[in-house]
Amino acid sequence: MARLSLHPDRLLPADPTTRAIARELYAGVADLPIISPHGHTDPEWFAGNAPWSNATELLLAPDHYLFRMLYSQGVDLDALAVPRKGGVRPETDPRAAWRLFAANWHLFRGTPSAMWLGHVFAEVFGIDEALDAGSADRYYDTIAEALASPAFTPRALFERFNIELLATTEGAADTLEHHKAIRASGWKGNVVTTYRPDSVIDPEHDSFARDMARFAELSGEDLSSWQGYLAAHRRRRADFRALGATATDHGFLTARTANLSRTECEALYAKVRACFEGTGVVTAEEAELFRAQMLTEMARMSVEDGMTMQIHPGATRNHNAKLFASHGRDKGADIPRATEYVEALRPMLDLLGNEPTLTVILFTLDETTYARELAPLAGHYPCLRLGPAWWFHDSPEGMRRFREMTTETAGFYNTVGFNDDTRAFLSIPARHDVARRIDCGFLARLVAEHRMADWEAAELAHELTVGLVRKAYRLPSPGAGA
Repeated sequence: MARLSLHPDRLLPADPTTRAIARELYAGVADLPIISPHGHTDPEWFAGNAPWSNATELLLAPDHYLFRMLYSQGVDLDALAVPRKGGVRPETDPRAAWRLFAANWHLFRGTPSAMWLGHVFAEVFGIDEALDAGSADRYYDTIAEALASPAFTPRALFERFNIELLATTEGAADTLEHHKAIRASGWKGNVVTTYRPDSVIDPEHDSFARDMARFAELSGEDLSSWQGYLAAHRRRRADFRALGATATDHGFLTARTANLSRTECEALYAKVRACFEGTGVVTAEEAELFRAQMLTEMARMSVEDGMTMQIHPGATRNHNAKLFASHGRDKGADIPRATEYVEALRPMLDLLGNEPTLTVILFTLDETTYARELAPLAGHYPCLRLGPAWWFHDSPEGMRRFREMTTETAGFYNTVGFNDDTRAFLSIPARHDVARRIDCGFLARLVAEHRMADWEAAELAHELTVGLVRKAYRLPSPGAGA
């Protein structure tokens, strides 16, 4: 029987001298609390605290990192129990789906998914046998037995994982009912929301008309005018802040911003309004210009209310049209593309780039921009910070490339720590552990090369783990008060 074991020096440098330094640095941060300021876990888990029923429901069906690889090898998503469009669940036996997954586990060798799930299996469930077709049922039964115990409810795991803060992401048309229920329950776990208004900003979004109607209802504002539309955003941002939100998030194809006059904004919005009312259409350029202007408007509002702004551009969403038609969004068919920042951000930066109260965190899926555009921008503008290696680059190699290509120009203090950005709740400790190990290895090399003192590296390891994220997202340190 093949064994599953986690080597204590995994991901640390191979060179013995550097590894020893990295071990000491890692020991100083390994047990620090987890701060997860941007993610996509379901707040209903923590509101209801209902147990998960099986491994497929918890680990496989929600995780596009897993099923996109399987799909690439010809495995049908229905056979993996992945919900179809509208949340319709296929009539698939979850045990059969898990067996299929286990039989194809070898496909993940060398990938971040294998590291994350290996950590989940070994550390969370105490499994010491490798996953394969022969062990699939034992895995399934072991996980099911654990999930039936009080120690594996969502809230119990949240506390076991030593999570200081977990931010989910909701849209402007969301009622936030689960966050309200969490607050009303009296549970002390710090689960907050994040304002993601994309579906009411992007006229090309497939839910635009529906969500605009809901947006008007929830905000209580009249969307017939440009000023009424902006007031609706301010009202909804206030609703989100009342439930703990400290950040907004924006994920358009480009990072383009604009600074139109009020007259131009009113004229453009009139076309957009006609689009969602069904009396007119907007061109692709008009839709892009509206998104660009709204990024600037969101930055203005962040100056007003203090919310940290996150920009996640560069993903061509739902590239597989057939799969989008059958299964909807977020099914592993998003593809990175080249992204430009220097000119795209100029209109917003001309207006607000020197505002001391504004924090804009930039992410990228285009690594060619790290040294050429992003690090120089963040190394100059007071409002800009660099988000960590994201999505397709959330890997040991991606994290190392990020540090190597940005540190010389932006330094460490213009970055914001680590975001796990995941729907897979049980993988959160694994993802943060990987980031801590990689950062400690990077710092250890600087110490070994006599480019940094050991005490400086120890301070930086702490900052990269908890200090910078608290500052960037305006989070209080424990005991410091709100």
